Amino acid sequence: MRALIVDDSRFVRGYLRGLLEVKGIECEEAADGRAGLDHLAAGEPFDFALVDWNMPVMNGLEMLRQLRADGFSGMKVMMVTTEAESDFIVRALDAGADEYLMKPFDNEALTEKLAMLGLVED
Repeated sequence: MRALIVDDSRFVRGYLRGLLEVKGIECEEAADGRAGLDHLAAGEPFDFALVDWNMPVMNGLEMLRQLRADGFSGMKVMMVTTEAESDFIVRALDAGADEYLMKPFDNEALTEKLAMLGLVED
């Protein structure tokens, strides 16, 4: 299983990588939405992506809309962000997000969301 981690924080990317790799999930990282789309355009196969909302160059919502428009409909996408207002959650789900995880989070919360998506066992 492979994950694409898209977040402008090197710390958050490393934290997510650490949590996922102990589950046997291979990870690639991107620091903004444009770089995340570049990974996908290069044909790299990913089972799911964890995408921050607030990033420079291209934010997570723009990336999500573009990857869905580009035909990546089978790839699960989880928004992982500090945006906790219901309007943000609705906008992300309407744009094609499969799940939404609010920062700060821990391994238990991440695992629960991944299990809800059928990506890991709870």
